[in-house]
Amino acid sequence: MSADCLEDENLAVSSDSSASCCLGGEDGCRVSGKEGKGKRLWKKVKYQLVEYHSLPGYLKDNEYIIGHYRSEWPLKQVFLSIFSLHNETLNVWTHLIGFFIFLALTIYTAMKIPKVVDLHSLQNLPEVLKRADLQKMHSEIMTCLPSIPNMSNLQRMRDELKTSLPSMDMLPSLSGWHVVELLTNCLPKRFSHANHTDVCVLQSVKEDLANILAPLMVRPITRWPFFAFLGGAMFCLLASSTCHLLSCHSERLSYIMLRLDYAGIAALISTSFYPPVYYSFMCNPFFCNLYLGFITLLGIATILFSLLPVFQNPEYRTLRATLFFGMGVSGVAPILHKLVLFWHQPAALHTTGFELLMGAFYGIGALVYATRIPERWKPGRFDVAGHSHQLFHVLVVAGAYTHYHAGLLYLKWRDLEGC
Repeated sequence: MSADCLEDENLAVSSDSSASCCLGGEDGCRVSGKEGKGKRLWKKVKYQLVEYHSLPGYLKDNEYIIGHYRSEWPLKQVFLSIFSLHNETLNVWTHLIGFFIFLALTIYTAMKIPKVVDLHSLQNLPEVLKRADLQKMHSEIMTCLPSIPNMSNLQRMRDELKTSLPSMDMLPSLSGWHVVELLTNCLPKRFSHANHTDVCVLQSVKEDLANILAPLMVRPITRWPFFAFLGGAMFCLLASSTCHLLSCHSERLSYIMLRLDYAGIAALISTSFYPPVYYSFMCNPFFCNLYLGFITLLGIATILFSLLPVFQNPEYRTLRATLFFGMGVSGVAPILHKLVLFWHQPAALHTTGFELLMGAFYGIGALVYATRIPERWKPGRFDVAGHSHQLFHVLVVAGAYTHYHAGLLYLKWRDLEGC
């Protein structure tokens, strides 16, 4: 053994790698050097994207997406990968952006759409009128609406409005949200050509009038079915986005995230039924409870079925799509029932139009998801952008947004007409 190696041997107490080198001689030093370089190289390669054939079994889902996979990355790198490009990037962002869209819609709805009003507050209506700036409103009304006769007090102005809108006396419920629209509809046509200043003044007057007139007849219906739908949509979109971001970390986390994703889909489908069923059959408690109970139990059953490990196997992709599609199709019964009961109501027809459009978005999305179009036509071409799951995500957001507008129509319909 050379003197150099003896020196190295003395340092072995403080350096295991040096000891390995000396005990193995020159060849050992070379091997140790190669191992160190290999470890450094592995750290670089470990977090790089891999191809489909290199994936562990639990990450293999779509053989037509060839590359750009993340495989068993540490959580830190997985979280940071939200800002990098891989085959899940758009899956994450399509539903994350959708979540923030629905969060904004929920806040807007809570702030702008009228809430349920305590009817006892109507006892203080005279005080509300006393606090109103009647002189200011009278002046602005006369400036903007010269066709309305000169009125010396608010009571005559309200009487004039009721003459223009005779149905207002018979409405069981009315809110400021609707009063503004009704005031707009009853204005003289000539005002549509008014200048910008007049329009601004008119808007101010309409809102003031709405705030005073609405308490006369306000009884907005409950909003919980609509907010249940918004909550279900946000849960679905956030769960989906989180699933696509984190599932590549480990098999255990993948199992948890996928179940959360399936629960989100079931929640969205189930809660989507709440507004149409509740507001269509609010005057028929038996059918209202029947339909709501059925879709809720179906959603719970779907979530429980999705907990089975076999449910995630690639060969059951079509079964998964069929199950969720079947949940959606079950909504045909209450919609047809609604049309039979309210075929003469424009609101019933308008909401059905939105529901058909929503169903088209969801149906096409399920079809694209199950058939894996377009990547099955050109494997590898749509790895990063344009593959079926991304299209499915966009269609889900579009369908949910369409249903939001249908929900607004339901609120307006029942607020104005009650049972």
